Amino acid sequence: MPVDAQLQPLLELLASSGAPPITSLDPVSARALMANLRAGARVDEGPVIADRTVSGPAGDVPVRTYTPPEGDGPFPLFVWFHGGGWVLGDLEDADPICRSLCLGAGCVVVSVDYRLAPEHPFPAGLDDCWAALAWAVQHAAELGVDAGRVAVGGDSAGGNLAAVVALLARDEGGPELCFQLLVYPVTDFDPTTPSMVENAEGYLLTAEMMRWFYDHYTDPAERDDPRAAPLKAADLAGLPPALVLTAEFDPLRDEGEAYGRRLAAAGVPTTISRYDGLIHGFLSMTAFSERAAEAEVEAARALAAAFGTA
Repeated sequence: MPVDAQLQPLLELLASSGAPPITSLDPVSARALMANLRAGARVDEGPVIADRTVSGPAGDVPVRTYTPPEGDGPFPLFVWFHGGGWVLGDLEDADPICRSLCLGAGCVVVSVDYRLAPEHPFPAGLDDCWAALAWAVQHAAELGVDAGRVAVGGDSAGGNLAAVVALLARDEGGPELCFQLLVYPVTDFDPTTPSMVENAEGYLLTAEMMRWFYDHYTDPAERDDPRAAPLKAADLAGLPPALVLTAEFDPLRDEGEAYGRRLAAAGVPTTISRYDGLIHGFLSMTAFSERAAEAEVEAARALAAAFGTA
């Protein structure tokens, strides 16, 4: 099917904006450009929000917590890792999604502002995410959460980090996770998948951008490490149930769905939902697209079901 008619004007606007491709910029300039373009997700009022810092392996890691405005708790805990190719993104980018999932799933959300590449290449950001998850579980009483109902999630590079954190939690003996929400995740470094070739240009995220992200985040010699490319993990058994959301016109579509199929083959209850007509980043486009808003609802309902709050 064609690109969602509600998103086509956005693509045309971006194409005619005259903004330079981020691959022509240094990371600092690319971050400033992306901050200027930030828009497109509904902002739900209501959560009680607090900015904090947690102790990480190389210093403090900023986090933002979102608590439902009603109910006494303890609430389930959902730890979210933002996207941006491990190079871009911050707490502000993640804010609308975190507000929505907090309210929609009735959970406390902890959003993690992990260190970015290339200043902090692999595995620095991953180490921060792992530390933030451990901190949230250890401070369950302070956060008003139930340490027996914990999930992780993220979009794009954040989906990559969530998948790897789930692997670490399994292999390191906890924390016990009940769910993973993987939104158009990076799971490999393969530039030859059909979706990477077919959707190489014209749909916001490009194959050239992915190469730029790869090169800033990892050395080529590290790209077979399952902590960078979870699709390379030898065994996916014993991981928490998963919802994998993908988009038809996304270079990352095939690797996300391949990871979902491998999870299912390993006995992990997994749902793969491809949103035809949508593009990478659609969870941040709910103000423009009804289909994107449907995906947001699916994500919240899946979390609520996993937490038993549905």
